[in-house]
Amino acid sequence: MAASLPPPPGYYVPAVLFFDENEELDFPAIEAHVLRLAKGGVTGILVQGSNGEAQHLSPEERKSTIAFTRKTLNENGFNNVLVIAGTGAQSTRETKKLCADAKEAGASYTLVLTPSTWPPQMTIDNIIRFHREVADASPIPTMIYNFPTVTAGLDLDSDVISTLAEHPNIVGVKLSCGNIGKLQRITSRIPSSEFAVYAGRSDTFLPGLNAGSAGTIAALVNLLPKLHGRLYQLFQEENYKEAALLQSKLGHGDWATSKVGGIGGIKAVISQNFGYGQTGVRGPLKAVDVSSLAQNKYYQTLLELIELEKSL
Repeated sequence: MAASLPPPPGYYVPAVLFFDENEELDFPAIEAHVLRLAKGGVTGILVQGSNGEAQHLSPEERKSTIAFTRKTLNENGFNNVLVIAGTGAQSTRETKKLCADAKEAGASYTLVLTPSTWPPQMTIDNIIRFHREVADASPIPTMIYNFPTVTAGLDLDSDVISTLAEHPNIVGVKLSCGNIGKLQRITSRIPSSEFAVYAGRSDTFLPGLNAGSAGTIAALVNLLPKLHGRLYQLFQEENYKEAALLQSKLGHGDWATSKVGGIGGIKAVISQNFGYGQTGVRGPLKAVDVSSLAQNKYYQTLLELIELEKSL
């Protein structure tokens, strides 16, 4: 197998999905969101990352939302914006099928969570075997998704990730663990032209870049794509002082999103400030009432950043 190339450096968004009052997919709102993100300059859109409620969707819904995202981008002149598909599942067999579906739906890469139903069974050898078997079968390059919060605490270390990086069809990792030491250990071993390491949170965007990352794939980009683009530009221009000031603001924004209700909160903030989408999530997640935002002290932090976003 010839070695696959990783995605380009930049800033990516694990996009939220919108539902109507019956918990059915709201395609007009999804379209509005995809286009606002693309106009905000994102390098790519991750469909069915953790913010996309992948585990709450049927296989058909997962495939249709990937295809709809790709179609929306193409029809509006954003052919260069990549689509990455989250293909995490609890069995190797289903994960392989989701990777094949992602390719058929127009995704360029897949992002694969480590299965976590049986944590005691997920030894290092078993984790490596799982990711290699998926990568062997996937018709498009795969990336590792390391997010201990949603994998029952399973946290892949730099040795495991570096071992997996030797596979010709495993081309990157999203580190939602926030561990900059781990990120730097990987980037110092493997060039980003062969294996791309992305910070998985906005509060590690600039620290990750300083440590050799390829950029970020972060939830806050749902609200602030242009500000993330601005920080990336400042870093490339070696304007580190301005970049650090903006990074501090994004760090507070990242914290605030976790305090306004997670995925439901992000949707409520979008609905209130960008004029599209309902706030519904699929249970057991909890929707956030837009009227409650004003009483949340963290919402003010987000409002200040959104005002800055709209000024760009």
